[in-house]
Amino acid sequence: MSHHPVKACASSHEPLKGGEMGLTESTPAQPSPTPNESAEPPPGCPMHHKAPQGDPSSAVPEHQLGAYNFVSQCPSQGATTQSNVVDPRNMEIPASQLPAKDQPITLSTERVESSIPRAGSSEQWVYPSEQMFWNAMLKKGWRWKDDDLSSADMTNIIKIHNTNNEQTWTEILKWEALHVKECPCGPSLIRFSGRPHDLSPRARIRSWMGYELPFDRHDWIIERCGREVRYVVDFYDGPLSPSFSFSTLDVRPALDSPQAFWDRARIAWLRWTS
Repeated sequence: MSHHPVKACASSHEPLKGGEMGLTESTPAQPSPTPNESAEPPPGCPMHHKAPQGDPSSAVPEHQLGAYNFVSQCPSQGATTQSNVVDPRNMEIPASQLPAKDQPITLSTERVESSIPRAGSSEQWVYPSEQMFWNAMLKKGWRWKDDDLSSADMTNIIKIHNTNNEQTWTEILKWEALHVKECPCGPSLIRFSGRPHDLSPRARIRSWMGYELPFDRHDWIIERCGREVRYVVDFYDGPLSPSFSFSTLDVRPALDSPQAFWDRARIAWLRWTS
């Protein structure tokens, strides 16, 4: 677990409740104890050891390098623009944190630490700042002149983005609770990818039955004590709550292995018989 000083700050949001997120299919029964429940992982857990050279899970994504330089100790007290913060590796402001050409509004460069452990590290994943999110949207072809966005809108977009990810991780932890005995350390996130144009088989079948299509899909690759496991996440529109919960999630292990088949069969049986 990360011992960064940001942990000492009290959150301004209510704790996430597992029963309030996700489709019914994405909420398996939760044995006790759950992974990552203890304050400190057992001494044998991977985060207590230096990751071996050449281990793919130990590669740090570029957007996570130097991320803590932009994390406020108390993000719940409000974001501030920190354009004077530089990357100590080269003493320059990262390009992703610089305002875009002709950008009409000033955006925060502050980043928030997530609750999601990063594989091969004792740190957590760190969410993008408003400025990073803006620049990323421009790279994907979005043009701000087509929308009338304010600084407040971008603040809300970031909050919704972060809440969606926290909810996704909460759902993954429910599934991973099935493996708490074999992996008491709990899972960590290796990488993730957006696949908005690739319908999952379940989403396609649901659409044939008359249900709405998801507006986005992610694949999350986690590490379960040395083993890579893929999860599929379908995002559906939901009501916006005061806690910035915007989406209904359908999270489940991808059917990549006999273990994933067995996990989903066990949960289906528990639901059927409970």
